[in-house]
Amino acid sequence: MTILYAQLADQIEQLINDGVYQEGERLPGVRVLSRQFGVSISTVLQAHQTLESRGYLEARERSGYFARLPRKDTPVPTMQKPRVRPAPVTARDMALDLCSVELKQMVAFGPAVPHADFLPLRQIQQATIWAARQGMATLDYAFPGKEVFRRQIAQRMTSLGVVTTPEDIVATNGAQEAIILALRAVTQPGDIVAVESPSFPGILQALEVVGLRALEIPTHPLEGLSLEGLELALAQWPIKACVVVPNHSNPLGVRMPDDKKKRLVTLLDDAGVVLIEDDIYGDLPHEGERPRPAKSFDSSGNVIYCSSFSKTISPGLRLGWIVPGKYFNEVSQQKYFSNLATASIPQLAVAHFLEQGGYDRYLRTARQRYREATERMRAAIGREFPEGTAVSRPMGGFVVWVQLPDRVSGTRVFHRAREVGINVAPGRMFSTTNKYEDYVRINCANPWSERIDKAIRQLGILVSEEQEVQGATSDSPNGVNHDMAAAGS
Repeated sequence: MTILYAQLADQIEQLINDGVYQEGERLPGVRVLSRQFGVSISTVLQAHQTLESRGYLEARERSGYFARLPRKDTPVPTMQKPRVRPAPVTARDMALDLCSVELKQMVAFGPAVPHADFLPLRQIQQATIWAARQGMATLDYAFPGKEVFRRQIAQRMTSLGVVTTPEDIVATNGAQEAIILALRAVTQPGDIVAVESPSFPGILQALEVVGLRALEIPTHPLEGLSLEGLELALAQWPIKACVVVPNHSNPLGVRMPDDKKKRLVTLLDDAGVVLIEDDIYGDLPHEGERPRPAKSFDSSGNVIYCSSFSKTISPGLRLGWIVPGKYFNEVSQQKYFSNLATASIPQLAVAHFLEQGGYDRYLRTARQRYREATERMRAAIGREFPEGTAVSRPMGGFVVWVQLPDRVSGTRVFHRAREVGINVAPGRMFSTTNKYEDYVRINCANPWSERIDKAIRQLGILVSEEQEVQGATSDSPNGVNHDMAAAGS
């Protein structure tokens, strides 16, 4: 059911598109609109905020709200060709640099971490205080996880079409540990693992930790992993596992259609290749129902499901889980020998939060907020970045994947942005090669402010300047782009 203020926002947006309110024209006052549409003043104000995020309204101090038409929507990035051969993974240094203390103090467009304002901090604080008072229940190792936590997870998994019992689940220190446990359970160092391209840097880091080689499979910006590309790879290489983010992948935000998820599960099962599913963004669709995981189409236990609450409740809790299917014993052994167990208090706190219905209430508003934040960022990039820029159209989550025009170096933009206090994620982090040198990823989960607005304008200026340099060097007699060469050094 659509929230009332969102319905009002849709109506006013249509009026602006139809020319009833023209570009730069002042809208009627809040009280006038309240009477006109038969809604409360607070509903009108929320609708205004929504329209600001979409780029259809501009608030002017002491003057009111003015209609604006967002620049024509930017195209989506193009799908890149796959690598011919598997490659060792070396994503560690740049990822650590991106999350350094220095960069955390900048405008946070780099890490895929939501601002505290997007998280249920008060509720989880209360739940944590409650959990800390549970006496002896907080002091044991709780391997493979607190029963009350695993029961809540089992209930949620079953509601998604994955019939699961608490005994099927292992609690983990976030989804990152879950993926590493899965890889260690089903591969040996030197094995080949298929991944999406572009791929979440955390997955590439996990491969590097385990000593595996990555084979990148192209990913369609609207439909996800190319099954045709995967089939060709399976015929050519001895792939041992495939790591996929079917729901709202990072960095594209794409959601694989259910029929493709089913085909993916069947294809890998028939080939004897394990599917490791990362569903960390599954709870954050921008519209419609929560999408089904690929695991819901698994009848043989060949899918290892990984997720966490890092993107929805709090990254600092470090609380995730894994449903290993037929690899339960192998995963359990890896968990026990690596760190024995996951901390009890976060498990008890989150279980209490889920039991009380707080998580579902939070998600109902959070999904709308992430959608609005993403739309606002896309509109801002469309206005401030030069022509030729392409931006992903995420179906969920809170990041956008930006293809820079004229092969502008994302690495150079990353370094130059640091100099003015802005942190972005350069595209080369999302591949085992420099394939995405002309891309950046931008985190949208920040409350909009004058600082954020200014940062996007600054980024647009930097990209325009780099575009001019790129054009000048391309026109040089020897045709060598010295700036691009320096970016890779």
